[in-house]
Amino acid sequence: MTENLRPSGAHSTDQDPTPYASPYADDGTAHTGTAYAGTAGGYPPPPPYAPTSRRRAKRPVALLAAVALAAGVIGGGTATLVGQLNGGGSAAAGSGGAVNGTTVSQSSKGTVSGVAEAVSPAIVEIGAASSSGNSTGSGVVITEDGEIVTNNHVISGAQQIQVTLSTGKTYTADVVGTDPDKDLALIKLRDASGLKTATLGDSSQVKVGDQVVAIGSPEGLTGTVTSGIVSALDRDVTVAKDDSGSSDQGQGQGQDRQGGGQQWPFEFGGQQFNGDTGEETTTYKALQTDASLNPGNSGGALINMDGEIIGINSAMYAPSSSASGSGSAAGSVGLGFAIPVNTLKADLDTLRAGDGS
Repeated sequence: MTENLRPSGAHSTDQDPTPYASPYADDGTAHTGTAYAGTAGGYPPPPPYAPTSRRRAKRPVALLAAVALAAGVIGGGTATLVGQLNGGGSAAAGSGGAVNGTTVSQSSKGTVSGVAEAVSPAIVEIGAASSSGNSTGSGVVITEDGEIVTNNHVISGAQQIQVTLSTGKTYTADVVGTDPDKDLALIKLRDASGLKTATLGDSSQVKVGDQVVAIGSPEGLTGTVTSGIVSALDRDVTVAKDDSGSSDQGQGQGQDRQGGGQQWPFEFGGQQFNGDTGEETTTYKALQTDASLNPGNSGGALINMDGEIIGINSAMYAPSSSASGSGSAAGSVGLGFAIPVNTLKADLDTLRAGDGS
């Protein structure tokens, strides 16, 4: 039997015993037509298109196609995620009739500007008219059909309530329920729908030194944003339950009363600030912040850097109004207080039922 010497990888078949034709003679000179018979020292050339070469040529093409497909899938997923983070598309609608209006975009997470952009649409200005005059406060939208949380002292004694959204649109509101013991109230806009809502966070997770943002309507300047830190926890703050406690207290801290200028008084550490709190008072544990709060911030939001509401701003120290009794209001000195949001969440059912009124 003739030995068929082939290099590794050469292809052979039993159906075609015809030897390969070599273009060279044994002495290395070129010739044509001589068949290779397996003589020692001679090697046949590989087939011009070996099957193994064809298979190898196809692999990079298949690999590129797979990579392109994976990139397309990943790219689509990224676009969906970015759209959700920015509140785009159907992902912006939340369950239970709430709209996710306070989601901070990933690119703006942890920034004051990002929090302000996300949460401002859910903060409103509240104008309350009573027999004593007109006053201004703030509120937080918690349902898309117009449920708004504020301080009880903002709307106490009000005969008419007007609410202005960040867009400038104005609604008339009715009181749903109040809880003077916690200085909280719930009002409801008439014929409202599709409103941006706030996300209620967890105040038990708040730590001293956490950065916070406050949004409200100080002195009637709608949508004012300030920032600072949480400077203390569990401060015992005492406030009047309503507007009947003292003749010089005004209807509420955080409000401008026409012709009066008195601010909402509160008591801390056995001392009274911003006026006389009167006889009917309530005390609650408050978050203390150095974020600038001024008259009109009451009922507005204290917000963490994830865009979640952690407190309802309720009191601030105005030294000049308590020092001389002149009724003039000082600016913020970095002593503001907020009702923890967990107190609000525990009280929501009571407020909605009107049991605290």
